[in-house]
Amino acid sequence: MAKTESKSTKPTADYGAKDIQVLEGLDPVRKRPGMYIGSTGLAGLHHLIWEVVDNSVDEAMAGFCTKISVTLEDDGSCKVDDNGRGIPVDPYPSGPHKGKSAAEVVLTVLHAGGKFGGEGYKVSGGLHGVGVSVVNALSKRVLVEIDRGGDRYSQEFVDGGKPKGKLSKSGKTPGRGRTTGTTIQFWPDPTIFQAEGVEFVARTVTERLQTMAFLNKGLEIEFVDARNGKEQTITYQYKGGIVDFVKHLNASKDALFAKVASYEDEDEQEGMTLDIALQWNTGYYEGIHGYANGISTTEGGMHVEGFKTALTSVVNKYARSKVLLKEKDDNLLGEDIREGLTAIVAVKLREPQFEGQTKAKLGNVPARSFVQKATNKCLEEWFEENPTEANKVVKKAIAAAQARLAAKNARNAVRRKTALSGAGMPDKLKDCSSGKAEESELFIVEGDSAGGTAVDARDPRVQAILPIRGKILNVERARLDKMLKNNEIQALITAIGGGVGEEFDAGKARYHKVIALADADVDGSHIRTLLLTFFYRQMRPMVEAGYVYIAQPPLYSTEVGKQKIYLKDDLAKTAFLTENPNHRKEFQRLKGLGEMDWEELRSTTMDPNTRTLLQVTVEEAALADEVMSVLMGDDVESRKNFIQTNARDVRNLDF
Repeated sequence: MAKTESKSTKPTADYGAKDIQVLEGLDPVRKRPGMYIGSTGLAGLHHLIWEVVDNSVDEAMAGFCTKISVTLEDDGSCKVDDNGRGIPVDPYPSGPHKGKSAAEVVLTVLHAGGKFGGEGYKVSGGLHGVGVSVVNALSKRVLVEIDRGGDRYSQEFVDGGKPKGKLSKSGKTPGRGRTTGTTIQFWPDPTIFQAEGVEFVARTVTERLQTMAFLNKGLEIEFVDARNGKEQTITYQYKGGIVDFVKHLNASKDALFAKVASYEDEDEQEGMTLDIALQWNTGYYEGIHGYANGISTTEGGMHVEGFKTALTSVVNKYARSKVLLKEKDDNLLGEDIREGLTAIVAVKLREPQFEGQTKAKLGNVPARSFVQKATNKCLEEWFEENPTEANKVVKKAIAAAQARLAAKNARNAVRRKTALSGAGMPDKLKDCSSGKAEESELFIVEGDSAGGTAVDARDPRVQAILPIRGKILNVERARLDKMLKNNEIQALITAIGGGVGEEFDAGKARYHKVIALADADVDGSHIRTLLLTFFYRQMRPMVEAGYVYIAQPPLYSTEVGKQKIYLKDDLAKTAFLTENPNHRKEFQRLKGLGEMDWEELRSTTMDPNTRTLLQVTVEEAALADEVMSVLMGDDVESRKNFIQTNARDVRNLDF
């Protein structure tokens, strides 16, 4: 539809000071929420909870808080309570905010907090000082209660952070065995979070809180869901800290040995500490998860680099000294040694430098040498003291090296085969004519008949179709050399481009949308999961770049007059009936893509103007790793428990 523009919205030639808009107070947050919380979808909604909880965790890291409670109330609000020192309540000493309470300044001014120097915090995850003020800006109401010196102080904010009166004493601190603390209760603003609503998802919250409890040894974190029909209370507290975290991540796998190696170290001069735990399993994927001041660094950084370098050195040195590697043998590569490794590398620093607002990568160079030096010393000692376990690690790494060479030969065979077949693309790929990856889409379709319909339904300029037969290999249970002998996987690797495994380069991918198109039934769901497992394990940079999508073919159709209406799922069907209570026509349940003609497939599933795509993202690498192992590994009991536990959140179940 053509977009019309009224004259009043056009820029004028007479551009002066009157046209410069200054966003005061919290206005910038409401104007551009995505800059502060990433999105206004479910991820952004839950980010509000993390901002408040992170402040409480900072109190715990500073040694002043032992318990945090997070409650999802039935009225749609979230309440976060801690027994830390309580936000300061004394009047702000100077500047434009002079006279206001420090608590009001923290809640209404961006970049105001106790983490920019001073003596408030040695280490902190909240660097930008925008946390709780952003929550206030994006809420329709916020209630803060602070306990200090035996008194309770309260203040309320409404309509995106406007104070409703000043901070004032509201009585004495209630008993509950504490004298200080902070309680922040907020009601997210539905006008900001229109895309996916303001209903919190219990599993999303509990996963994050459990990780926080693992990373802060001994800290008690209580989760209460007080919403009608969803009532539950869970308490997380781990005396073993990250050792328990490693055991938890390996619980759905088969551990190579029972012991978990762990060590701590401190550099007082640089103001850094480290806490590292590691254990191998019999699987084929590495899971090294870095954290800096409690924040998940999904892209690694200096601390993870230092750990990897030292690990490679220590294992090779041990293997040579015990003649497990002979003189003529090549050194083991880092990737061989890390096969099947689960490790948590957690550091705390005085002034962490995160690359990017998402804080995905740690940039502090001194952290690399600090972690490397500590790992060289501590891990070498652990190997000497635990020869049985050390020998198992070396033997597994040698087997991985042999498989790597076999995979290299298999890869070369795949390359030779594709080079001999002319253009090098699989025969069954119906490619698009565009040479621009950023506008090209690859639909992976199960079955030749559905593939034929998709070819007719596509836009041949930008949409390519790759039919696959049956269910591809479950890569969770196979090494790369076995994978590369599988015809369907060979076709996927060749069609997408960019390589596979360690060498995969998302920059060389031939499509910036790779879309799994399978039926909306159990078999289709299994095929999608197998594809996602392959992409996550062997082309993970493509997932991280946001190139992987799931098509959502409709589950139902019905007729309104002479027009056929398609409905995505049961939720859509319920919404339709709510809007059309007098609808009497039957609902046809669509069993498969093969039942649609090409016009139906185009309009419901493939046309960018009318389709719905679900983008696959990786928010927390450790959790994604665990979910993959549970769903696709050999432990049937873990899989059954996971499915039963998460049935209630099934609309948001992704990885």
